[in-house]
Amino acid sequence: MDCPPPCQLDDLRPWQRALRAQFPIISAHPDLIYLDSAATAQKPQPVLDAVQHYLTTSNANAGRGTYPWANATTAMVERTRDRIKEFLGDPAPDRSAVHLTSGTTEGLRCIARDWLAAPGVVRDGDEIVVPSADHQANLEPWLEARELLARQGVRILVRELPYQESSGDYDPAALAELIGPRTRFVAATHVHHVYGSDMNVHRIRRVVGPEVPICLDAAQSIGHLPVSVAELDVDFVVFSGHKAMGLPGSGAIWARETRGPAFRPGGWSGTPNTVGAVALTAALDWLEAARPARIERWTLGLAARLTDGLSRMDAYDVLGCGQSLAADSPAQRRRSIVTFRHRDISSGDLGFILFSHGFMVRSDSHCQAGAPENKSSVRVSLHVYNTLEDIDELLSTLASLQ
Repeated sequence: MDCPPPCQLDDLRPWQRALRAQFPIISAHPDLIYLDSAATAQKPQPVLDAVQHYLTTSNANAGRGTYPWANATTAMVERTRDRIKEFLGDPAPDRSAVHLTSGTTEGLRCIARDWLAAPGVVRDGDEIVVPSADHQANLEPWLEARELLARQGVRILVRELPYQESSGDYDPAALAELIGPRTRFVAATHVHHVYGSDMNVHRIRRVVGPEVPICLDAAQSIGHLPVSVAELDVDFVVFSGHKAMGLPGSGAIWARETRGPAFRPGGWSGTPNTVGAVALTAALDWLEAARPARIERWTLGLAARLTDGLSRMDAYDVLGCGQSLAADSPAQRRRSIVTFRHRDISSGDLGFILFSHGFMVRSDSHCQAGAPENKSSVRVSLHVYNTLEDIDELLSTLASLQ
């Protein structure tokens, strides 16, 4: 999807203003500009209302009682699972499963530990392909699975998913050279948490063929753009509720269960995060009503305005594809995330300076696999409550620091 020039966002301004007004924390702090939504998104009033209503009317445990509050909570948790399938456009909900988790990291670890490392999924000498420069949460679990399998006497080869040097996107041509008859699993990321690029997962399916399971880290795409499991043709989708306007400590695994054995989390199932489930359902309802395609268009436009402005300042280097910086560039756009460095000011110092001007950004190595702390950068991550004026004020401040 090409990004419309920023001037073409004017038709969305009334829609955006109406949505922005639904975030109490944004309205309560007019002198602060929140630009860290990739770390956690703010919560709209309907989500807060749903949580308060549940806690003050029918709070109970799920699956452990027969009185009305317990029955209502049990039914609510099941509705959350169904709602996630609906939101993801699941074409065969009767042949898939949703498991609630504490977030993306736990979800990926569960798949690695309870599915990939389970007996019979892979055999000695099999291979898996995983990303080495995405979020650490999409690398470390697969290395842990390799160790668990080794203790069982099963040795697998972990191959690194290749990247294109020019854009930071996955390299399908190089990937094709890695795929062989022993490839049993591929892990990938939907939207990169540092470069902000859509990693074009559909290309991975074309390369690996119809039989290899693909696990998708969707932490930075759910809530930011339309996500269709039918179109992506992946087998696992994992995401965090708090990045999709729900509460911290909530998330989910969607499992297709058609390639390989069915996924079943191991261990005893304890009390579910019922409040997290309530908030997640309300958040998905809110996002669907807001229309993810419009949210995507808005944040694409904001990111384009920011990269275009940064490209005109000699003091800054923008990470990721350099061909997409100009507002009129036909190159693929950054999905709500723009990460950069100042050539003379450290990223840590720049983060403090920006906060002194009212901007809340993240400035570190962003938990990127293989990135040492001395390679820190400033990440600006946007959502629907951000405005064109926010971007212009940020650019003005950054220009003053050249």
